[in-house]
Amino acid sequence: MTGRRQDPNVCGVTAAIAVIDGKWKTLLLWLLESGPHRPAELRRRAPGLSEKVLTQALREMESDGLVHREVYDVLPLKTVYSLTDFGRELAEALAPLADWGHRRLERLTETQPRLERLTETQSAS
Repeated sequence: MTGRRQDPNVCGVTAAIAVIDGKWKTLLLWLLESGPHRPAELRRRAPGLSEKVLTQALREMESDGLVHREVYDVLPLKTVYSLTDFGRELAEALAPLADWGHRRLERLTETQPRLERLTETQSAS
């Protein structure tokens, strides 16, 4: 995946998707838009996300310049993640895509009852 993120000869959309590829990165980006979060907060808000996968995703996002990791020298150690300006820019760029996704889900919801009725009609025949 690293190659696609850094290859200047690849399509820009492909390069952007390579940075947010995976099950959790877009959710983490969305959660961090509301402000800084500690890792435990992120895990609570993302059921099913393991600590290992969270750590890996955040490290990759930090490496890509999307998130900032702040470690406070207190006991116990306190770590907080926040979006960088570059990460906010990506979140803003994804907003129209999110809107499109919501419209798609609405269309699916609207067509689902019609498909079920059609299937029922064909089964009754």
